[in-house]
Amino acid sequence: MRTAGLTMNDVWAHRVLRERGVETYRLEGVTAELGVMVESLDLKHRGKEENYRPYLHMTGELRSVTPAKALPFGISQVTYSPGHGEKVDAFYEFDDQQLVVLASKGYFTSGFAVPEQVTGIEWEMPATADMLVLAPSGAQTEDTPVVFTQIHGIGGLEIDLESSGYDLAGYFADHSKDGVPRTETVVDARGLKARSDAINSLFTEDELGLDTEAKQIVGAPVPEAAPVVDGMSARLQQVEAEIAAEREQYQTERASTEGTTENLYRERVAAPLHRAGEQKVPFAPPVPAREAQRDLNLDLDLKLEEQEQEQETPRREVKPVPSLDQRKRQVAQRAADLDSGEDFEQGLGS
Repeated sequence: MRTAGLTMNDVWAHRVLRERGVETYRLEGVTAELGVMVESLDLKHRGKEENYRPYLHMTGELRSVTPAKALPFGISQVTYSPGHGEKVDAFYEFDDQQLVVLASKGYFTSGFAVPEQVTGIEWEMPATADMLVLAPSGAQTEDTPVVFTQIHGIGGLEIDLESSGYDLAGYFADHSKDGVPRTETVVDARGLKARSDAINSLFTEDELGLDTEAKQIVGAPVPEAAPVVDGMSARLQQVEAEIAAEREQYQTERASTEGTTENLYRERVAAPLHRAGEQKVPFAPPVPAREAQRDLNLDLDLKLEEQEQEQETPRREVKPVPSLDQRKRQVAQRAADLDSGEDFEQGLGS
């Protein structure tokens, strides 16, 4: 008997499991054949660790579940209407013999493609399933049992020639003669022409006179490459100058930045050394040690005396030059003072 099925994640399945007094049959790990409507089929490849081994990835919709043994109440198959079945993903692995067949059919050519006649049809795939069968409400009624199913690994079924019975390598068309190798499709016309000319020569070396031309080439003077070398040298010198300028600018910025090593060196080491170098006595011919010390002491004494004189000597005030009238008045005043002095002396004598 065939009956319509529901998925185990349906809300009615949970209600049936919770209900008491309901006759149910629960089966786990049932071997079954799935009827899958294949919607797409793509040729994929494994990773580098598996040497890019090809495989097929197919997607479709679950249409039926046929258990290996009949279920309770004589159920032989559970069906699903279009649009109500679960989505199925399956991966078909080729064996070594099938890979040889694919290579002989032009697998390495650009025209090799997946056959279209294997899509849009229902496939049978092996799988295991868990099933929950709900018995009819009464033995005298015409009610049919309800079946809930759950397919193991429905999102990643792995099948091959042995498990499914399908030899998909035989469905591929032969492109070994009309297809172009994939490695050749990336070569442009110039590359093909150059390679063909190099391989298929129409003349021998004697006919072309290659020996004579080789001798002429060897004996010919080598053209000077000085301009190129000079240009490169000039460019290298320019680059070196730019690098030196950048390095000097960087060091200057570091030296002016407070707290850096360069700044501490400049302020605490280089600056005192520079000042000490500026205060050094100019070079003179060698003299005896005593005379040199004596001359040095004399110079120091002279400098000290000059400094003391400058400190003791007051600055002279610059007075304006008197005019002619002022000079006359000063002379008259001086004469009057003298006359008064003489009169005073005469009075004292008498």
